[in-house]
Amino acid sequence: MSRSKKPHNLKVVAGTARPDRVGPPPVDLPLVSGVPSPPDWLPNAHAIREWDRLAPILHANKLLTEAGLPTLGMLCALHGKIVQLYAAGEAPVASMVAQHRALSNDFGLTPVAQGKVRPNGD
Repeated sequence: MSRSKKPHNLKVVAGTARPDRVGPPPVDLPLVSGVPSPPDWLPNAHAIREWDRLAPILHANKLLTEAGLPTLGMLCALHGKIVQLYAAGEAPVASMVAQHRALSNDFGLTPVAQGKVRPNGD
């Protein structure tokens, strides 16, 4: 099992940073200018409410880019489907839960992922 890399900024603080081990700079994707409206293709009201909840949070923390909008939509659509299943007395399949968690981690929405996601911009 591989260990995750220690972030470069922590290496700088610890005094263990080495110039020959600095990776390439991250891609600088354009941030959205305002909180976008939910896409028309979201499947249900639960998904739209999740978009309306998450989009302002991600925008305020400079984590919402033009390129990330479809991924946020997929996260919200999946959330909506999972809520529908639970409301119907059913449980989602493990792959749905795993995908939801993976997408949530991509946006830094879980406690562990918060330390790994860096805001874009100033």
